[in-house]
Amino acid sequence: MIIKPRTRGFICTTAHPVGCARQVQEQIEYVQSQPKISGPRNVLVIGASTGYGLASRIVAAFGAGANTIGVYRDGGSVKGRTASAGWYNSAAFEQEAQKAGLKSCSVIGDAFTNEIKAQTIEAIRKELGQVDTVIYSVAAPRRTDPETGETFSSVLKPIGAEYTNKTVNFHNGEVTPITIEPASEQEVQDTVKVMGGEDWKLWMDQLNAAGVLTEDVTTVAYSYIGSDITQAIYRQGSIGQAKDHLERTAQEMNDQLSATGGRAFVSVSKGLVTQSSSAIPVVPLYISALYKVMKEKGIHEGCIEQMYRLFADRLYTDGPAPVDEKNRIRIDDWELREDVQAEVAEIWDNLTSENIYELTDLEGYRREFFQLFGFETDHVDYEADLEPDVKVPNIFST
Repeated sequence: MIIKPRTRGFICTTAHPVGCARQVQEQIEYVQSQPKISGPRNVLVIGASTGYGLASRIVAAFGAGANTIGVYRDGGSVKGRTASAGWYNSAAFEQEAQKAGLKSCSVIGDAFTNEIKAQTIEAIRKELGQVDTVIYSVAAPRRTDPETGETFSSVLKPIGAEYTNKTVNFHNGEVTPITIEPASEQEVQDTVKVMGGEDWKLWMDQLNAAGVLTEDVTTVAYSYIGSDITQAIYRQGSIGQAKDHLERTAQEMNDQLSATGGRAFVSVSKGLVTQSSSAIPVVPLYISALYKVMKEKGIHEGCIEQMYRLFADRLYTDGPAPVDEKNRIRIDDWELREDVQAEVAEIWDNLTSENIYELTDLEGYRREFFQLFGFETDHVDYEADLEPDVKVPNIFST
């Protein structure tokens, strides 16, 4: 079949296997062009198929020569439909890891379940023995509690009062006002259940009880703070409550792990085009302005550059990892520079549908959105007739 992008809102319902593989290869080539990282040897990435999780796995494998296990919930091709982008990404990663002589395998399923946790523990025992690094990069709209069976859904809403600001349809560049009603107390609590630190800690507790963590294990989960422009909908909103819980969980686990030389961190990243960020009102418009400013200043980074900097300059350096007053690692430091935020704020005040392509990098945002699904990638023939059914090597099964 000839595979073309089909969109529904902030979702692309198709993915291109060759384009996804090319994206993975470009990330690998970037990491291989950088100095080697000394530190992680056996790495578990929970949420490993896209975005920061995928980039973390690539940096660990091709930057540090680590063996990796990736956990993700992506589906293959069914009845002539394309697989998900995460599936194609993971297939490409596994193939390249094999070529490089790196041990790797995939555990496919819902990371929130006890079954997948148990299956991952068996994979670690069989393939690696123990892991010294655990990356938690799960972003999901809902979660079923493995003990009670109750399902919770997250919301992206302000707290306390309705919120009005600008947003953009990044497909056509139309800038419009948007008003979002505040979250109820129950919605806030449910968002914390989905996006907070509860599942991360369940993973670490079960991995520790099974004896598959090294004594000096490092674990990291990812978060975002952002600028004043997005505070009401993000950090001061329902998702911000979940991120606060994530940070408290990190501190609690760090206190426990430090007794044997282990560490737990939340790493705060910069604003980027991801499937998750595309779903948040206001944020795509902000990121488009941010990209314009950071690219002009020569300090723009994508997922792979951010994750390389995290591993090479923060986690695995001589001495303690540099952290802020809340024990968070900050790789959003360039985004939040005063000069960057001042220019973004000036752009924001003047944005309209008529000048958006002049004042922002919306075209770059839109292109990166499609690249998440393997489209609009250089050196790919999008008129080629392809087989959508691609196999992932090294799927672990008990």
